[in-house]
Amino acid sequence: MAHQSPVMNVMIGAAEKAARNLRRDFGEIENLQVSSKGPGDFVSNADLKAEKTLFEELSRARPGYGFLMEENGLIEGQDKTHRWIIDPLDGTTNFLHGIPHFAISIGLERDGVLVAGLIYNPVTDEVYNAERGTGAYLNNKRIRVSSRTKMSESLFATGIPHQGRSDPEKFVKDMNTLMPKVAGIRRFGSAALDLAYVAAGRLDGYWDRALQPWDMAAGIVIVREAGGMVSDIDLSGKFLDSGNIIAANESMYDALGKCLER
Repeated sequence: MAHQSPVMNVMIGAAEKAARNLRRDFGEIENLQVSSKGPGDFVSNADLKAEKTLFEELSRARPGYGFLMEENGLIEGQDKTHRWIIDPLDGTTNFLHGIPHFAISIGLERDGVLVAGLIYNPVTDEVYNAERGTGAYLNNKRIRVSSRTKMSESLFATGIPHQGRSDPEKFVKDMNTLMPKVAGIRRFGSAALDLAYVAAGRLDGYWDRALQPWDMAAGIVIVREAGGMVSDIDLSGKFLDSGNIIAANESMYDALGKCLER
């Protein structure tokens, strides 16, 4: 059983509160598919509502901390050393289509270093969390990255460029290099959960380009605390800025890195 610090209890409490509405809204999606207005506006409302809840809960528990959020951007706090990095609904397209694979993601930065992460899928009720130096957990059970060393036995996840996001040509090149070498490549539609799955050993590696900080912040802490490696694809270490990320167990980190254009 994980001993939870006060700050992690705050993160879990905030996520659980936001999740209640998301679960309810997710249950409504089927009814909305048939409405003439369509579910688009409804989903952005679900997003905003979840973010507002997280903002209120975290602000109340830790007054003065700053925020970087998907919907409301950067909010400077009086406390310049701490910042929450939040995605209230990672996997919006899945949510919109009634696919139960999406998550709330909360990262905490102290003096520019990521120190805590929480990823919560409200439908499966899976809570992935980690704090720097204390290990990674899934529903209070310790998790570790996989121990696979052969690419031919390894499963990877990535994102697929769509509607002007990322670089389709680079993606095709990556795929052509990797497909013949690996057991499989998946596109699940939530970067946060892809990172959580690497931490839990379900995936052996993950890479993506042009992500936002709130897609990655929590997952980076969780993967590292699960014994995995995370960096920029080109090893610059600036992945929160570039959005180009590779995360894997140690063997696959090197092998996957060599296949991608560094």
